[in-house]
Amino acid sequence: MSIPDQKQTSASSTPPYSGLAGWINRRLPVISAFRAEYVDFRVPRNLNGWWNFGAILTLVLGLMLASGIFLAMNYTPTDAGAFLSVEAIERQLSGGWLLRAMHMTGANLFLAALYLHLFRGLYYGSYKAPRELLWLTGLVLMLMVMATAFAGYLLPWGQMSYWGADVITKAVGAIPGIGPTLEHIMTGSDHLGDIFLHRFFVLHFVLAFLIVGVVGMHVAAVHVSGSNNPTGVEPRTPKDTVPFYPYYVSKDLVGLILFAMVFATLMFFWPNMLIEPDNYTPADPMHTPADIEPEWYFLPFYGLLQSVPSKFGGLVAAAGSLLVLFALPWLDRSPVRSMRFRPLCRIGLLGVVCAFIVLADAGKHHAQGGWLIAARLAGLYYFGYFLVFLPLVSRTEKTRPLPSSIAASQGDA
Repeated sequence: MSIPDQKQTSASSTPPYSGLAGWINRRLPVISAFRAEYVDFRVPRNLNGWWNFGAILTLVLGLMLASGIFLAMNYTPTDAGAFLSVEAIERQLSGGWLLRAMHMTGANLFLAALYLHLFRGLYYGSYKAPRELLWLTGLVLMLMVMATAFAGYLLPWGQMSYWGADVITKAVGAIPGIGPTLEHIMTGSDHLGDIFLHRFFVLHFVLAFLIVGVVGMHVAAVHVSGSNNPTGVEPRTPKDTVPFYPYYVSKDLVGLILFAMVFATLMFFWPNMLIEPDNYTPADPMHTPADIEPEWYFLPFYGLLQSVPSKFGGLVAAAGSLLVLFALPWLDRSPVRSMRFRPLCRIGLLGVVCAFIVLADAGKHHAQGGWLIAARLAGLYYFGYFLVFLPLVSRTEKTRPLPSSIAASQGDA
């Protein structure tokens, strides 16, 4: 498809504002800044559906904050009152069931969209220069979201919440030297109770708003370095880009509508797909559930945790699987970004996805028997891809020829 050549928008071409808008903009140029960054901002013309997840994540974050504030107004962070307050929200508070359903569904789909967003960055090489800070802020966001999700998972104080907290606190306590101190800081006493719940309620609430600040940094990094694109070739001429509005605003709206349909379907028709049945039972320290397992989005890390004989070793493996991603811009030295032009790396990354799924299945089956062997092999492959394969293959791989420009890749040279 041919897109008409458009000249870069400059500050001098910004239309003048009159009336109240002009008065505000002359004193605080927020209107012209918004137009420059979200209307006239030049974006590569070949972005595909994988780039919709940024807008999806932003929308869900807003929904989570709004629903979370109203839920927090009616939640009691105590051992005796947490479960009962959640039940009261769902059964007695007007519209409470809808607020909690939105919050739970949002948490699950937020993590799903985040993993897909991360995969897009891995596949298209969005971690390479000059976008290292964009990649690093995204990873920090992911860690903050995972910590927030874990804290939120504990707050209903059902059986799975309690025993999930027990598993994590004991794993932290296994850290040599400082482990017992960290465990005491988390629990606040010699058992999981009021102090523990209150601390994680505050952590959940505070992290949610800190995430908004880091999202601002992440978006700023996008606007400074520019967006990557499926070819990995930087825009060279105005023909390679289009204004963000209306092209990608309309495209994002289509993606948001499709996402909203999935969201509503899960929330109204299959809500029990998103929560463990045992968590509908109040926490009971005297009764251990038959199968203790975290939410699906933590299962790969739980599989790694269980695949290592020692608790501390498992914790190191689970944490290392995330920390290794921070070194990726320096581990992969290939000048080619997109896996479209790197056949060996494309196959290797597909193996990483398979390893991630195997680890999740192993975590669900408690890494016993054959699943233990599968989890260890998957873990070795995962770390081997990032620490061994990528640094070595980038020196010798034969890549496919890159297009001369983004426009040329679409037949509009």
